[in-house]
Amino acid sequence: MSTTALEHRLYAAADWYDSESLLTDDERHILARLRDFLSQEAKPLLADYWERGEFPEQLVQPLIDLNLMEPFEAPARGIYHGFRIFELARTDASLATWYTAQAGLFRTAIRVGASEPQQKEWMPKVIDFSLKGVFSLTEPDHGSDIAGGLSTTARFDADLDGGSWVLEGAKRWIGGASTADVLCVFARDVADGQVKAFLVDRTAPGVSLAKIGGKTSLRMMQNAHITLENVRVPEAMRLHNVNSFKDVAAMLRAMRSDVAWIATGIQAGAFEAALAYVNERQQFGRPLGSFQLVQEKLARMLGNITASISLVVRLTEQQSSGIYRDQDSALAKMQTSLFMRETVALAREVVGGNGITLASDVARFHADAEAVYSYEGTHEINALIVGRALTGASAFTR
Repeated sequence: MSTTALEHRLYAAADWYDSESLLTDDERHILARLRDFLSQEAKPLLADYWERGEFPEQLVQPLIDLNLMEPFEAPARGIYHGFRIFELARTDASLATWYTAQAGLFRTAIRVGASEPQQKEWMPKVIDFSLKGVFSLTEPDHGSDIAGGLSTTARFDADLDGGSWVLEGAKRWIGGASTADVLCVFARDVADGQVKAFLVDRTAPGVSLAKIGGKTSLRMMQNAHITLENVRVPEAMRLHNVNSFKDVAAMLRAMRSDVAWIATGIQAGAFEAALAYVNERQQFGRPLGSFQLVQEKLARMLGNITASISLVVRLTEQQSSGIYRDQDSALAKMQTSLFMRETVALAREVVGGNGITLASDVARFHADAEAVYSYEGTHEINALIVGRALTGASAFTR
């Protein structure tokens, strides 16, 4: 393919998989519109806001106005949703995480956990962002062991306000909580020991939020520590299809798929920034990109990206056909995150000392990759999910 032809493709040099052929003309048009917005409006702000540890709130409404969640009359295809995440992450991991908090995590909670009447009422508001929510599962002392260790409690009181739940506990690392309308809180029912889910008004009495500071990764994303003290939630705000952790696990299958797309997009962003740099930077009288060792690293990066795209595309096609298996999404998240770690490290290497400054973009991808490597299941947890499927024996500790 000629250089001119590559320049007119959406993903150019990072797309040896030929993802372009998987998208319709309408999908490419919307993704190109998103690309223009991210390039012209978002990218100039990122280094400054990343260093300040603040989210560029002026991008929120324009992003919502792009109508990316369901831009077509018919439901959007899974492959479009995947490349929407890829495009956001290719620009910035915090932007991708912020958007998928609503379009992925919260929407999945409603789609899987809400009853049909609840979905009819809430889903249109989720899609147009008039009901903003966040997925509140992780706790201060429970992350990887949350299935058995979840300690936030819910107690039903039939005499309270005509029948309400009382929540006690804490949640941590909840991204976007400070600007959400509701918190989708998972708590253990003291009556039967099973996990239930509740939409909790962020401003309800007994709810307090504290920003988690001092982060060295995803600095723009605002993560919160949430404390729940005697918080009352009416039965109507309980997600009626969540009655055990198995129901939560069904949500996590889809969410890990989204994170695999984020990990793939981060690789593409880091690679493209590094490639542009080495083609421009002169050392020893030659462009850096003309040296053998630099080209070897570029080839490894592209190999990682191409393998990751292969994984996430196949997973998305499988899930679009109705096949959802824990081991598939776990494998995709695990492997794309491994590839991501190596790719951003190689990108930082070829950019040299400038790779630790925000001016190169590579530094931002390099730092943010560490958060993505861990969330929605660490490498070890996802590996054990795959191992359990392979051997039939669970190696999780109890």
